[in-house]
Amino acid sequence: MTDSHRTDISFITICYNGFKDTCELIESLQEKLHSVTYEIIVVDNASHEDEAAKISRLYPSVIAIRSEVNRGFSGGNNIGIRAARGKYLFFINNDTYIESDAISCLVERLESRPEIGGVSPKIRFAFPPQHIQFAGFTPLSRITLRNHMLGFGCPDDGKYDTPHPTPYLHGAAMMIKREVVEKAGMMPEIFFLYYEELDWSTSMTRAGYELWYEPRCTVFHKESQSTGQLSRLRTYYLTRNRLLYARRNLRGAARLGSVLYQSTVAALKNGLLYALKGRFDLFLAVCRGVNSGLILPSATKETKEQKNEYYEHH
Repeated sequence: MTDSHRTDISFITICYNGFKDTCELIESLQEKLHSVTYEIIVVDNASHEDEAAKISRLYPSVIAIRSEVNRGFSGGNNIGIRAARGKYLFFINNDTYIESDAISCLVERLESRPEIGGVSPKIRFAFPPQHIQFAGFTPLSRITLRNHMLGFGCPDDGKYDTPHPTPYLHGAAMMIKREVVEKAGMMPEIFFLYYEELDWSTSMTRAGYELWYEPRCTVFHKESQSTGQLSRLRTYYLTRNRLLYARRNLRGAARLGSVLYQSTVAALKNGLLYALKGRFDLFLAVCRGVNSGLILPSATKETKEQKNEYYEHH
């Protein structure tokens, strides 16, 4: 249900050749949500077909926006931010769905203290046995920039039903207060794919906000529990973006140590493993990722520019 005078939540989702999943997400929201007013914003990130037009015809109440250029996860979400009217912004993957009306629990968590700026729900895999995918993050290690998701692969037996702070929100489902964008800036578009929500979460905590995990609300994610097929795209962006994250967010000896580790030890180890497996395409992707991660501007002024762009639209 939506209200032209007041909207509690703006759901923002990115669609890239994922029409069927997007429709299933829309229908789950429209069927289950009754406790809050909301709007649904779908950004078609240059899909092969004009999926925004198809969604507009099927769901007239949905705001469907077509981007003729694929601007990545951050760029697509920033398009949605500019169109959003809600007090809270809920970024949700199009390959997710909900089974109950518990979104208000996320709002309750956000409003429990002014310092809390963002919250992610419990995320479970959609496919049987529907084990937990996310129940919070551990911090990134200072040099290797590795961390893990709490509860990953565990049964939902109540062990992860305690709310707690988390250093990062999960990009598949995260709700933030609108004011967070004004203070921390919009999503950093330099990443395009991977690490952007970690970087954005770091910007939020640097701006003085706490981030939380709230298990009373569950989102189901159609992602496989397996790590998935290695691809040149994934290998390139993971390699590049770890370097970018280190350059943008670490300082002093930690910054130098992480950049050196990512560009030498980690790159050599991964590259050699790929070469030994005959995956020279992935070996080259690592090399290109290191090169881009070292020479790309770290875009330290990006937050100000994005903040100015946000104010122009509100």
